[in-house]
Amino acid sequence: MLIMRISIHDLKNELKNNENYEKAKLLQRFFKTGKGEYGEGDIFLGIVVPQQRKIAKNYIDLSLTDLKSLLNSRIHEERMISLFILVDKYKKADKQNKKSEKDEDVKKNIFEFYLKNTKNINNWDLVDLSAPNIVGNYLLDKEEERGILYKLAKSDNLWDKRISIISTFTFIRNKDFEDSLKISEILISDKHDLIHKAVGWMLREIGKKDMVVLEDFLGKHYKKMPRTMLRYSIEKFPEKRRKQYLSDQV
Repeated sequence: MLIMRISIHDLKNELKNNENYEKAKLLQRFFKTGKGEYGEGDIFLGIVVPQQRKIAKNYIDLSLTDLKSLLNSRIHEERMISLFILVDKYKKADKQNKKSEKDEDVKKNIFEFYLKNTKNINNWDLVDLSAPNIVGNYLLDKEEERGILYKLAKSDNLWDKRISIISTFTFIRNKDFEDSLKISEILISDKHDLIHKAVGWMLREIGKKDMVVLEDFLGKHYKKMPRTMLRYSIEKFPEKRRKQYLSDQV
């Protein structure tokens, strides 16, 4: 019996067949694809995320070479699908009941592949769905290798910086806050709104785990934090306490 092998061409055809022109127009505006905006030149097919996730499940066996080709695409959904597949590959290796050396090699290869291709992980949704699941997960038990996060945090590239802080979401979930706080300090004076939101989000997540740690950080830095970063970080505070921070009365 012949076994039909899926290919990158099958995937691209499936995406084209699911194209939604009206939805694509909305996404082009939402993701700031105009001249001079952060997503300039990005092309959308108008395929919603749940549908992309479903499609990705059928292409988990695509090679890293194929995924690199997809990541090089100007079509947003092709880059997104590539990352969904990459995350699925990583999770598959990570969930083996008896992890073998081969499984660990798969995870390392995916981690290294990801870092070599960050220039194409170039919008906030692409970063947010992938960085914690690959970079954060890989580095969770490898504190000696976390220096790469600081290198990314000091990059001139917006998306490298967002990867650096969002990757630490995995650490935060495991009550490991040190790198998140240090990277937040590095990024606290960044000029871009998408970094302000990302840092504020991670600080808020720290507060969900340990409010004392968050308040200690805010006590040192809230006066110089961008307003958006501060608002995000204190979003879950009681209203009275939140107003104290916003009115500089802490």
